[in-house]
Order: sequence, then structure tokens, then C-alpha cells
Amino acid sequence: MAIARFKDLCLDAGDPARLGAFWAAVLGRTWQAQDNGDGLLTGPTPQHTIWVNRVAEPRAVKYRVHLDIYTRDLADLAALGATVVEPPHGTRTWTVLADPEGGEFCAFPRSELPAERLHGLVVDSADPRGQALWWGRVYGVGVTENDGWSTLEDVPGMPILTMDFVPVPEPKTAKNRVHWDVTVPAVAPLVEAGARVLREPGGDIGWHVLADPEGNEFCAFTE
Repeated sequence: MAIARFKDLCLDAGDPARLGAFWAAVLGRTWQAQDNGDGLLTGPTPQHTIWVNRVAEPRAVKYRVHLDIYTRDLADLAALGATVVEPPHGTRTWTVLADPEGGEFCAFPRSELPAERLHGLVVDSADPRGQALWWGRVYGVGVTENDGWSTLEDVPGMPILTMDFVPVPEPKTAKNRVHWDVTVPAVAPLVEAGARVLREPGGDIGWHVLADPEGNEFCAFTE
């Protein structure tokens, strides 16, 4: 039985308007600025929403959570402000790029773009299988084992094909600049499953901020 349901994505940004406009163009979504300087990308369902929130701290380390997207042409991404970090090589067909604020993402070429250009949510992990099993339990879905990395598919409410957990040697050292929100009937089952409460509702927030077993931040909204 699922403990939580996917709600939406959130991106930290030094300049939300600039980063929001970039990702709106890349993903084919609509940018909506808010009076407080933050904003959001909207799509065909509420789960397609991506919040872009202003933070004071600049990008300091490689993103531990990144997006995989489909593109027709790398030149289109470059025209929007993306830069190539690592080109394809060997049997690898995708390109690692950075968005206008330096956040890494991966682009997979397609001659025809699918309706949903966001292909995957990718999480760097010390223990990819353990992380996938934990989040699979949270979402109530099974885990697909690959060659050293693990995948969740058909996550209820998630308009993204896969949630992938990939191995990296470096530990998590900074707050993630990409995170996801979930909705829950109650927060206690998440904590009982192994999540850690970082901040309870109060002040300027009405939701819980938690961390998964490897410290990845996520927000839980009670239904």
C-alpha cells in the first residue's frame, strides 16, 4: 500500500524568472511569475507543475538530483542558454548539459518530440537499490533493476516516465536544488518508514520538510 503520492517538482534558483523561462521553453510549459519573485511552470495537470523558488545561496556542487529530457536539437537548447558539460561518447547517446544557473541535466535526442518532454527524475545515490526500494515502498510500486542502477516506473500521479537511482562515489554535502513534493494522509507513516523530519509546519510554511534515508529533501503536504 502506498504511503504517499507524487505532487510536483521544485527548483531552487538565484533568478527564478530567468530559470523559469528556460525550463518552460525546454519542457513546453507555461511560465507564471508571482509577485514575490518566485514562479511556477504549469502543464496539463497539477502534477505537471514545477515551482521555481528564489534562494540566496548559489550553486556550489554538482546537482544530486537532475532531470532527463527529450530534445530535437542541442542547438535549440544552446539558443535558450544551455551549455554542454559532457558530449555523447562510446555507446552513450545522451548529452550532459547545464542550465543557465549551472544545474546539470541530460538531453536525449529524438527526431520527433513526445508530448511529455520530461523523461526522468534522476537521483544520485550511495545505495541505488536501497533508495529505489524505499521510494518504491513509499509510492507503492515495484523496482526494476538495471546494470548497477534502479528504476521506478508508473509512479501514481507522476507525469514522468521514470524515477531513477544511480550510483555515485561522492556523499551528499549540500541541500538539493531540485526536490519533489508528495501528498500524504499523515506524515507519521513516512517517519516510521525511515524519513527524518527537518522542519515542521509553522511560520511561513504549512507543510513538513523531510529527508529520505540518504538525506534528500522532500516536502509532504497532508491531504
